[in-house]
Amino acid sequence: MSLEKFYYDNKFPKLFAIACIFWGTVGMLLGVIIAFQLAFPILNFSEYFPHLAFGRLRPVHTNAVIFAFVGNGIFTGIYYALPRLLKTPMWSKKLGSIHFWGWQFIIVCAAVSLLMGFTTGKEYAELEWPIDILITLIWVVFGFNMFATILTRRERHLYVAIWFFIASWVTVAMLHIVNSIEFPVSMMKSYSWYAGVQDALVQWWYGHNAVAFFLTTPYLGLMYYFLPKAADRPVYSYRLSILHFWSLIFLYIWAGPHHLLYTALPDWAQSVGTAFSIMLILPSWGGMLNGLFTLRGAWDKVREEPVLKFFVVAVTCYGMSTFEGPMLALKNVNAISHYSDWTVAHVHIGALGWNGFLTFGMMYWLIPKLFNTTLYSKKLASTHFWIGTLGILLYAIPMYWSSFRSYFMMKAFTPEGQLQYQFIDIVQTIIPFYVMRAIGGTIFLTGVILMIYNLIKTAKSGSFVKEEEAEAAPLVKDYQAPSGSIWHSIIERKPILLLVLSLVVVGIGGLVELIPTFLVKENIPTISSVKPYTPLELQGRDIYIREGCYNCHSQMIRPFRYEVARYGEYSKAGEFVYDHPFQWGSKRTGPDLARIGGKYGNDWHIRHMQDPTSTSPGSIMPSYPSLFDQLIDVGSTNSKIHAMRKMGVPYPDGYEAIANSDLQKQAQTISDDLSTKKIGVGSDKEIIALIGYLQRVGKDIKLESTK
Repeated sequence: MSLEKFYYDNKFPKLFAIACIFWGTVGMLLGVIIAFQLAFPILNFSEYFPHLAFGRLRPVHTNAVIFAFVGNGIFTGIYYALPRLLKTPMWSKKLGSIHFWGWQFIIVCAAVSLLMGFTTGKEYAELEWPIDILITLIWVVFGFNMFATILTRRERHLYVAIWFFIASWVTVAMLHIVNSIEFPVSMMKSYSWYAGVQDALVQWWYGHNAVAFFLTTPYLGLMYYFLPKAADRPVYSYRLSILHFWSLIFLYIWAGPHHLLYTALPDWAQSVGTAFSIMLILPSWGGMLNGLFTLRGAWDKVREEPVLKFFVVAVTCYGMSTFEGPMLALKNVNAISHYSDWTVAHVHIGALGWNGFLTFGMMYWLIPKLFNTTLYSKKLASTHFWIGTLGILLYAIPMYWSSFRSYFMMKAFTPEGQLQYQFIDIVQTIIPFYVMRAIGGTIFLTGVILMIYNLIKTAKSGSFVKEEEAEAAPLVKDYQAPSGSIWHSIIERKPILLLVLSLVVVGIGGLVELIPTFLVKENIPTISSVKPYTPLELQGRDIYIREGCYNCHSQMIRPFRYEVARYGEYSKAGEFVYDHPFQWGSKRTGPDLARIGGKYGNDWHIRHMQDPTSTSPGSIMPSYPSLFDQLIDVGSTNSKIHAMRKMGVPYPDGYEAIANSDLQKQAQTISDDLSTKKIGVGSDKEIIALIGYLQRVGKDIKLESTK
């Protein structure tokens, strides 16, 4: 059979690699900045630069690391590996260009919009609806180009890495579409279609699986390609690869509710999340062992090659994270970890160790190939390895220590039965750990800068190979599988079947968890005293979300003695039926606010927002002076009330016509109360709306409980 000549296009792997390194550096720099902001709140500079306060920078950091750094890393690997595994160039250069520039445009839009305060308030899904639509379009462009390439391949069987790429693409599409169903209010404002408990379940079904199918499964595909290539050895076990793939994608999708243990989520959903999280250990460790055993007989090479050092630690961190994750799904462990720095440490073992080190190893292997040269300095790469490892340790260990210290202080009672420590006392004791975390992040970033220098010198020492010549035999149409082939080889030859089966496998868990929560009314019992927010409170809630207050405060009191004693009666599912989106939070750097309504006077809130240390000495919260100058956006009130009614919030018909009148009356009442305390704040200022919201939170259930 004659061979066909063709060319691999290295342009897109190079472009995505540059973007990956650039955005990774930006994202990590932002991480270092916000780490220092937590330790030294004066660094928020909120008086001069309100857009750069922690609440707005934090989602920029997470989105930059996840979608800009890791996202571009995924595309770098796929655009390089996929053509070589299929023995064909990518199907369309034009679609590749649209994908690359479209993704970078999304990243810029995301950063600018989040800094301006345009956010949905849902973790890892903060971007507003126009950007969500753009993400969907670019994701479809990427998927179409990928599948067109697969369908025009010269290699019959799809290698294991491609299985993970396909499953990642279809699952991320499903997650993004379901979680991003929202009701637009304006060009850059929307409300989640789901409310309260339902919104929480959908969000963490998405949030957990964004980690699973964006940060994990595509990177497993990269592991299955680049680790054997760098080691020059075949994958340890083909059968283990099959078991790893199918069991992982089936089990992962069920585990989201373990983020909501001890919350108002129905117990059955919490139990399902816990059970499937524990089962995830087996396929996850199967993948880790398959990666590490691929290096059997090559450990001398590991000692010499920095690329393999990065890969070994990356796969090891994957194993550590995928053991720790199921352990955090145990209720007794989750009681300690949730809302604490333990989760922060866990996430960064994965982000820095698994995603970071695998990306660095890939870059050290790939860039010399693209520029037809050798790595400029293995010594610098090894130095980067040790600096990065030290940075991870100095980041994670203080966060683990902080979580246990804060937990034991939180639950401590005096012999008389009183709480032994105030929340602010606990915050003050863990600030040194925040300093150490910031130093660890800085060290890790230093290693990245060292890598950039090394890769630039490598590129300059060679010449970029824009197109790489290759040849292969065309695909045989009348193919007969050899005798003894296992059943899975049939699926490997049929990419559309693999796509459909992947969607079915991941869809089962989502349907089983989501449908009962939406259709069985008894799962979310209502509370008669819980009423919709007034127009002023609704505006204040949007300001609260805009400023990123949910990044540090939760609104979910768990049924523990120490939480009830500190914050008030534990939270009920029926309290949140009008919350679009929910605000349960995932980290407490500040106290829980579920019962903040009526706890302090309006004047206390004024002083607290002007200077948090005036009411809470030692607070690390930034001030918000801009709220005293900015006017309430009364022009949006009608649209917001209309949107809420369309989503089932029982505002009276035609209420839009008098909504602003009610808003002004309530605002004037707060302003007049402040005047009696010799505090002059106009009723049209945003701080008044925020106070209106904070004074409302949790009061409905208090009324119910006093009857």
